[in-house]
Amino acid sequence: MWLFVLFVAIPILEIALFIQVGGWLGLWPTLAIVIATALAGTVLVRTQGLSTIRTLQERLEKGGDPTGPIAHGAMILASGLLLLTPGFFTDTVGFALLVPGVRSWLMKALVKHFADRVTVVQAGRQGPGPGHGPHQRPGPGAGRGRPNPPDTVEGDYTRLDPDDIDGPPGESGWTKRN
Repeated sequence: MWLFVLFVAIPILEIALFIQVGGWLGLWPTLAIVIATALAGTVLVRTQGLSTIRTLQERLEKGGDPTGPIAHGAMILASGLLLLTPGFFTDTVGFALLVPGVRSWLMKALVKHFADRVTVVQAGRQGPGPGHGPHQRPGPGAGRGRPNPPDTVEGDYTRLDPDDIDGPPGESGWTKRN
């Protein structure tokens, strides 16, 4: 439902901003601002994107954690899409995403938001994930005298020797030689 609200509210906001700015500045200066922000955004997204790709390559070469550069890259891509979309609100959000500090703050907020909803199951023990908070939803048995079951699927697995694996994965995955 919230996605529908965004798809309706953002265009209405953009139209209202175009009317206001167009009334203050006139048609041609307003269009010039929209084109200038798209061009400036393209240059900034390109330079920051290339820098992020270099950082990602360095992390991968050193065997480091690539999640930070990947997340920054995704936000820079989103920034580029917002900057190419005509509008003052989307340009403001797009330029904000080009600021590394804003991206880092947003990543921390998203990690905290999703960590509150994670349940970790290890060796038969169930417990809250990192940052466990009040937003975790109770399971189907909660409140009826039954324990809250973990959101996991149990199963068995077999370790295969790499010499026993036959060829590249097919439609159903790796096959084992008999």
